[in-house]
Amino acid sequence: MNTSDFDYHLPPELIAQTPIETRDQSRLLVLNRQDRTLEHRLFTDITEYLNAGDVLVFNNSRVIPARLKGTRVDTGGSVEILLLRKLDNGTWQTLVKPGKRVRQGTVIEISNTDSGKKMTGEVVDYSNGGTRILKFSDENLLLEFGDVPLPPYIHTHLDDPERYQTVYAEPEGSAAAPTAGLHFTPELLQELLDKGVKCLFTTLHIGLDTFRPVKEVDPQEHLIHSEYGILDAQTALEIRKAKNDGRRIICVGTTSVRLVEAAVQNSGENTIQPYEGWVDLYILPGYQFRITDAMITNFHLPRSTLIMMVSAFAGTEYIKKAYREAVESKYRFYSFGDAMLIL
Repeated sequence: MNTSDFDYHLPPELIAQTPIETRDQSRLLVLNRQDRTLEHRLFTDITEYLNAGDVLVFNNSRVIPARLKGTRVDTGGSVEILLLRKLDNGTWQTLVKPGKRVRQGTVIEISNTDSGKKMTGEVVDYSNGGTRILKFSDENLLLEFGDVPLPPYIHTHLDDPERYQTVYAEPEGSAAAPTAGLHFTPELLQELLDKGVKCLFTTLHIGLDTFRPVKEVDPQEHLIHSEYGILDAQTALEIRKAKNDGRRIICVGTTSVRLVEAAVQNSGENTIQPYEGWVDLYILPGYQFRITDAMITNFHLPRSTLIMMVSAFAGTEYIKKAYREAVESKYRFYSFGDAMLIL
């Protein structure tokens, strides 16, 4: 297995730059793992594939205004900071650009032109993958100063930042949206509930790996970063009951997959238990899924851990076939793009 196995050609014009006007009117490519068929539908048609008793597992993490702009106190040079993970009160793991000259002890001033307030962030340490540990002078001002970070492949201004949030987002903590959930509207969720589909909510705060391609030739040598997750006792109980009854667990997004599968691994048993803590589960082809029966997901970047996960779930060649057809059919790709339902 090589990282190049998960590469594909994508014309740049297929990278969605803006969200579709109505969330659930995006396209949906339906993959059936049993007969290896592909169907072209709209996302709102997903109700036809879900049955009473099915369980949808969502990630309700909310994207924080994690992009900050500041200036170095020593040189006056401009610096951009991306908050990745809160480590302690006022201390965060961050990506800093340009980062090569931002060494330990560098102080960055961040100001809010509207309010006139200021704060500083000091580089106190380094972390894996070239990240910096910053200690900020005022935790309360931190998120007030920031902007919601869009992925680097999106170059169009987003007029409504709420379109980069799911309609059910609550606890703040992610540096990127759980994008498979962006297709759901309150009306679609209600339609599913009325049909008897169970909707459960977990939390996994999305961090660094969303922004990092796998650079190693052997993907098993890639260091996956941890993300903080919470799966409460009631949700774990509902999933256990559904599995015992033979009902389907359908994960909305790769982050939900990681969390529920990690919760089984960390339980020490072959069943899901409540879990709160760091999740570093890296899913590659050969992995045996113990909870996930079906998956809703967007189209992922080449050579990413996410396309490796869906390949583990559906088979590498089948995913390649689906992606080829999506490109030929001019589906919209990545965060604001179309979706897949893998049954």
